[in-house]
Amino acid sequence: MKISIFGVLSNIQILLHTALRGKRVGVDQLGNKYYKAKPRRGTKLERRWVIYKTGTDASQVPPEWHGWLHHQTDVVPAKTNPYRQDWIQPHQPNLTGTDRAYLPPALKGQPRAAATGDYIPWHPPQ
Repeated sequence: MKISIFGVLSNIQILLHTALRGKRVGVDQLGNKYYKAKPRRGTKLERRWVIYKTGTDASQVPPEWHGWLHHQTDVVPAKTNPYRQDWIQPHQPNLTGTDRAYLPPALKGQPRAAATGDYIPWHPPQ
């Protein structure tokens, strides 16, 4: 795996900015840490960002925190969410492009089920 010097500098700059100017707001159930800071010059909205526990996949942000990150709400999600019901499944990150991504059996090299013989292909009229 080739690592770019620019990628390393970006990570260092983000961590340095977070340490100097960021105020930690909370942590989600996945271990991601959320921060805020003063607005940029000429803007009114405060800056909000997340430091992921593992990787940099935005699908690892739960819906409650997504709304806060994108200024849809100013209420910081609580550890216990009254809207989260027992029947709601836990948040799953997007697994596309990973080893755990879904592949149909035909793409995994497994044999397909035999055809039943009830299929008649359509042919255009001559």
